[in-house]
This record gives sequence, C-alpha cells and structure tokens, in this order.
Amino acid sequence: MNTCAWPLGNGQTLEFTIYNPNTTTWNAVPGLYIFTYVTQGYWKPLYIGQANDFSIRIPSHERYAEAVRNGATHIHATVVQQANNRDRWEKMLIEAHQPSMNEELRQVRSSSY
Repeated sequence: MNTCAWPLGNGQTLEFTIYNPNTTTWNAVPGLYIFTYVTQGYWKPLYIGQANDFSIRIPSHERYAEAVRNGATHIHATVVQQANNRDRWEKMLIEAHQPSMNEELRQVRSSSY
C-alpha cells in the first residue's frame, strides 16, 4: 500500500495510507482521514476529518460528493486510537494545510498543541 506523510506544522508528520475510495472497504477503527487529489506532483487536501469508526463515517460522509466535485480522487487515512490525539492532530493538520472545505476550523490559529 502506498503511504503519504502529512506534516502537522510542528516539525512532525503523520503517516497516512492512500486509498482509492471506489475499491476500498473500510474497517471499523478510529482515525483521521483526508479527501485529496494530486496537483503539480503534490497531494492537495480538500477536507480533513476524524472518525470513531471508518466503516460508518466514510461511506456515508455528507461532504464526500462535494469533495469529488472539487476534484477529490483519493482518501488518505490513518488509525488513531485515542480521541484526544485525533482532536489535536485534526486541528493541527487543518491549521497547517488550510483545506478549502474545512471552513469552520480552517482559520484557527493556536499554539496550544
């Protein structure tokens, strides 16, 4: 499986597995995910989120069709068991990458990580 290291903005990265959403069966595990596509040789995030259970959250995601209309071709996902880490890392990723579909959290600026 292919992977991608996403910078958290503090010098650290998280390793995500790259999935084709049309051929993936999601496991019942918690974690972080990114709706993304490639542009100019780099992955571009459209939406960053978290799930308590990938098998429930991703197939019925209310923003996925919008992400596809905006160019999403892949979903990057990583298992993160602890909810406090999911919360913290999701906010860090959104702040570092400013994905266009994360309007609510996109402009958060904080050093409380």
